[in-house]
Amino acid sequence: MSVDVYLPLVLSMILAVGSWPLARRLRPDESVPLLTFAGLITALAAGFSLCVLTVTTAAQLPAIAALGHWSVDALQTAVPVPLPVAWIAGSVVAILLFTSARRMTRGGQQLWVARQISRDLGGQARGLVVVDGERAEAFAVPGAGGRVVVSTAMLHALSGPERRVLLEHEVSHLRHQHHLYVLIAELSAAANPLLRPLAATVRAGVERWADEDAAAAVGDRRLAARALAKASLAHTNSLRNGSRGWSTQWLSRSALPMADHATVGRVRALLAPEPARRRLVAVALALLILFAGTSSIDLAGDADSLFHSAQAPVVTGPANS
Repeated sequence: MSVDVYLPLVLSMILAVGSWPLARRLRPDESVPLLTFAGLITALAAGFSLCVLTVTTAAQLPAIAALGHWSVDALQTAVPVPLPVAWIAGSVVAILLFTSARRMTRGGQQLWVARQISRDLGGQARGLVVVDGERAEAFAVPGAGGRVVVSTAMLHALSGPERRVLLEHEVSHLRHQHHLYVLIAELSAAANPLLRPLAATVRAGVERWADEDAAAAVGDRRLAARALAKASLAHTNSLRNGSRGWSTQWLSRSALPMADHATVGRVRALLAPEPARRRLVAVALALLILFAGTSSIDLAGDADSLFHSAQAPVVTGPANS
């Protein structure tokens, strides 16, 4: 049981260190779903382990053991964890539940606001919305079919073929529901702070996924790289010049943009050959997910067996004759 309790924490550290190297070895459309699912399963498994650790150690208190008719000695032998550790684990569980609930609530609000904004924006073909603005902007707004918002300043900064790259990039975000991968990864990181590097990798991964989709749609990786570089430069220059933008504070935090701080790495990836599928790496990551899930199932069974085996006989008084 002790191995299953601590295994999800070990897996969390492995994912924290290995998420970025794994993402570099896999295609974005492979790494993003696998890492997102791995983060979710590992976060749930780690939370369950902390709960089991708290319950099995707290059950060693004489008052609680008496309520459940458990043998304190049997529990202490099976789970030799000091009581202060249990209280720390319980406190961590409470804090992480609060942060997870807060992140889930904020995510739900963002999705609702996105849906309302998408409805209000209307849109032309493929959900395109062009807005007047001095700031070069382009981002996808999910919800109600989704909208691609592009400012006139961004359109003026790009040529016709480059505009198509930009549009294909944002349409990819909407078509594959990239915002949901980001939301799930960030929720997993809220429940398990060890997974914060994984959440950052997923957010970068959805941008690489959209880049590859745009390059495939136009059939020219160099054109896609040039469009990304020019869009990023135009956006940066407009920010430095203090140009007014259209996006609200909510959109600036939650929308999926064409350009971001990792643009240099994305441009280099587009200038390189198209990434190949590495099935062995993908299978290894899938096995890691399976391992995390089965460890929690084993832990649940071990905990149930532990309390059954620690059940002390109920002593009753002599029957009246």
